[in-house]
Amino acid sequence: MENALKEIERPATGVFLSGVSAGLNLSFGALFMAMVLTFSTGFDSELTKQATLAGISAIAFLFVVVGQTELFTAHTTMAILPLLDGRASLTEVARLWSVVYIANLLGCAAFVGLIVAIGSPMGIAEPASFGSLADALLGFPWWVILLSGVIAGWLMGLATWLSAASRDTIGRIVFVLLVTALIGFGPFHHSILGTTEVLSAMVLTDTVTPVEFGSFLVFTTLGNIIGGGVFVGLINYGHVALAGEQQDVDFESRDGGET
Repeated sequence: MENALKEIERPATGVFLSGVSAGLNLSFGALFMAMVLTFSTGFDSELTKQATLAGISAIAFLFVVVGQTELFTAHTTMAILPLLDGRASLTEVARLWSVVYIANLLGCAAFVGLIVAIGSPMGIAEPASFGSLADALLGFPWWVILLSGVIAGWLMGLATWLSAASRDTIGRIVFVLLVTALIGFGPFHHSILGTTEVLSAMVLTDTVTPVEFGSFLVFTTLGNIIGGGVFVGLINYGHVALAGEQQDVDFESRDGGET
């Protein structure tokens, strides 16, 4: 709660720069997955392929969560807590979300420029690999993208919640890797990582149109907000709030003394 309040009270410039950093760092996940697809000569099964991509994409989430940069899908969970507790206004939360979201997307767009500059020329990330990543996210009805976005936001919210609750760095690393790997394993629709994947495919290939990218972004973002804000932030806050204050209970020891 206190950390969320600090983020809400931070100057917009600092939040924006941290958000750009988060967009850049998370975009490594798209590059790493494209490199795997480029260098691999094939996978024994679809299960092996998805497990490999999931593990490699989770590294980028680790950069962001443990590095404590501002990621939109983390704030959909944490920033809502002060709002529910009456310690922040809807305007303040909306301002934080807006700044972080725009900054994340700008970071993704800048990283796409880097991918275009070095990916194919160095032979480390061919355009077809980004086309493959985008194909796994596009071509679905809007409600499927929305619900997949809910799951991704839910999982990201859990990763953020568990990371905040962990008392040591090793625990945080394990929680983040395990939970965020499930996002890539789906793959479920994540508005920030998916932006780098789909935008790269749109720039490098002719398989993605601006309309498809826009539709993906709108419904994925909405799903992420519902998943992180409602299924993690609201419900977890509710269960903590309804638990009430902890009571001290006296009991008698075996020798009859009261403790």
